[in-house]
Amino acid sequence: MQKSCKGIARSFRHSESGGMTAFSLFILSATILVGGYAIDVGNVMMSRTQLQVAADASGHAALLTRELNSEADAIAAAHDIAMRNMPVAAFGNVLHDADITFGDYDHDTKVFTPSPGSRNAVEVTTRRTLATDNAIPTYLLRIVGLDDWNISTTSVFTTYIPSCLREGFVAESVVDLQSNNTYSNGFCVHSNSYVSMNSNNYFEPGTVVSMPDENDIELPNSGFTSNDGLQDALRSGSWNIRIIDRIASIINGLDAFDSLYLPEYITSDIKKILPSRNVTQSDLIPGQVHTFSCTGGADLTIKANVIVENVVIVTTCPIKFEQGVVVQNAVIATRSNSSRSITAASGLQIGKNDNCAEGGDAQLVTMGSMDFPADLQIYGGQLLAYGDISFSANADGIQGAAIVAGGEISGTSNMAMGFCGSGMENNFQAEYFKLVY
Repeated sequence: MQKSCKGIARSFRHSESGGMTAFSLFILSATILVGGYAIDVGNVMMSRTQLQVAADASGHAALLTRELNSEADAIAAAHDIAMRNMPVAAFGNVLHDADITFGDYDHDTKVFTPSPGSRNAVEVTTRRTLATDNAIPTYLLRIVGLDDWNISTTSVFTTYIPSCLREGFVAESVVDLQSNNTYSNGFCVHSNSYVSMNSNNYFEPGTVVSMPDENDIELPNSGFTSNDGLQDALRSGSWNIRIIDRIASIINGLDAFDSLYLPEYITSDIKKILPSRNVTQSDLIPGQVHTFSCTGGADLTIKANVIVENVVIVTTCPIKFEQGVVVQNAVIATRSNSSRSITAASGLQIGKNDNCAEGGDAQLVTMGSMDFPADLQIYGGQLLAYGDISFSANADGIQGAAIVAGGEISGTSNMAMGFCGSGMENNFQAEYFKLVY
């Protein structure tokens, strides 16, 4: 007997058959939404990582190139690296000129400030947005109306000079120090090989003695007991001593009046050829670059008691300083690759004895090696050699000394070396770069 229409409706209302199918549809929809969200979020996170890597790599390339080149060259280098990381065909143009900004970075406040023309820091922003026509498309989230992600990432690189390269002894090979030497707070001794020393040396708290493996330090049997403070000063680490490979460029730049290398006290663009290989006070004209070429292995000799000031001297000769020479506000550079390309009688003074005041610094640069006898005095001075640097007893660098060698550094006894932190503004440096955010 057939049910009445009223009975059929009542039966359908109370029936539970097919309920699981409806619930399954609900679970399926929720799973699709969650899965779609996971896929799209995973995709955007991957894209953000790609953008950050491109920003970091481009920022480093820009600042590295800017060190010795124009802003335009640096911007071009940044674009090249960005496109290598994220090709335009696949990702669109992720980096635009307006998103590459040079400026300064304050390490205390952690603030980047734009400053056109700066070589100190760079801020780079990479983008995948609708505005740049390369937004990141979604997949399943289109169902809920989200068609694209807009993502940007920023990277800031800044330059710095390791403290060892500002003031200290830095050598590619061995740093060999003898006895009875004092190193004041802030001074640094570094070798990319190992450090060797004798007894009775004193290292104030705050000094650093470093090498790739601090256990390679060479000491007498008395070890740390006869070298007060040494154990606390020891560090492991190595440096790419970039300035060594730039020596030839520095000398060529001085010779060519390149503003990257020429100090401000050079006011004339006319070279003066020195009249002879024996340089007297009257031969030196303040504000000028002086040159001299030698033949037959002859020296360029700076005669006794000459004050070399407000000049640059560039030569092919080995250079010899006679007794009592003072070099201040001056650069003396030689292309000689002799093992004794710069030598001196005792008592050579490099830099002005001005208690670390600004100015008065001096730089000696050579493609060869330097050798100094007793009583070398350094006051805000830099010795930069492609080869070795050696000096004998009683050297005084308590008011700022930067000694960098592509070979060995060898010092004997009774030295006093300290850290100024100022008064060495014209020292030749090769910048190092770090990511700050």
